[in-house]
Amino acid sequence: MPISQDQFDQIAKSLPAMGKDPHSVRQRVEAMEQLLERSFHIPGTKIPFGLDSVVGLVPVLGDIVTAAMGAYMVWEARNLGMSKWHLMRMTANVGIDTALGAIPLVGDAFDFVWRSNSKNLRIIKKHLDKHHPGTRIIEG
Repeated sequence: MPISQDQFDQIAKSLPAMGKDPHSVRQRVEAMEQLLERSFHIPGTKIPFGLDSVVGLVPVLGDIVTAAMGAYMVWEARNLGMSKWHLMRMTANVGIDTALGAIPLVGDAFDFVWRSNSKNLRIIKKHLDKHHPGTRIIEG
């Protein structure tokens, strides 16, 4: 499924800086979640899906790749100094997604429902909003 030049330009424009400050981290994890969970829409509907669902169709390798990309978000959360409880919750989200996503057919349908990266992004945003309120973005 090719993307249009406008979509490519929008993604390229939204690529976050590589800084270690909380604002840069927020941009990176938001971009990763967008890529993994909401990059595309099912034609004729407004139902979003992302690379997690698409790459997960490739047996074994796809699940390993998407697990690694989800683990990147957990790594960024660790670098923010988030609590071990939150890191364990995030790791469990990725683990459940990976374990159940590895089941043929059922796992592919599960990837549309269990959006572990979206769950993890909410956990990270809540932490950032509380501990680094300057990174908060008012969404309209």
